[in-house]
Amino acid sequence: MAGSTRQQIVDAADDLFYGQGFAQTSFADIAAAVKISRGNFYYHFKTKDEILDAVIDKRLADREALLAKWDEMAADPVDRIACFVKIVIVNQSRIMAFGCPVGTLTTELFKLGHPSADKANRIMALFRDWLVRQFEALGCGDRSADHALHVLGWSQGVATLSQAFKDEAHVEREVRRILAWLDDVAGSPSAVQ
Repeated sequence: MAGSTRQQIVDAADDLFYGQGFAQTSFADIAAAVKISRGNFYYHFKTKDEILDAVIDKRLADREALLAKWDEMAADPVDRIACFVKIVIVNQSRIMAFGCPVGTLTTELFKLGHPSADKANRIMALFRDWLVRQFEALGCGDRSADHALHVLGWSQGVATLSQAFKDEAHVEREVRRILAWLDDVAGSPSAVQ
């Protein structure tokens, strides 16, 4: 039971940190979401920072599993990168409401000067490194890192604008544009700027 209660706390904290932000989420908010007493809550986590570390670990593990799934199911690097690009449509309603779960947490923690900011940034680095490997497999060579950052920056920009303007058509147009760019890269990996 303790393991399941602990996981319920982490899951609730993950949702609350995403929906209202780390700084705005209290122990009481998380305990209420899980419907446990504060004493039971403190049995599992003594500080909010302990919960944050568990949430970051969960998000990292979830993203590693997602990337591994794309590696298995997509036939080639273009298809795998397209999976990454299309995630802004798959998660569009939540992104329109709260922004990118990775980008918003990382940004908030850096603004707060929080010691876990670098740990949270490992998720962004995970995406970057995975995208670099996809572009390398595509034959982009020295341009792989630039292309990876272009796609990662594009996704963060689209998530931010999606949250700001709530414009689904814009998101869909941007996905089509970045996929067309990706097709150009696949057609001539070293020539696309």
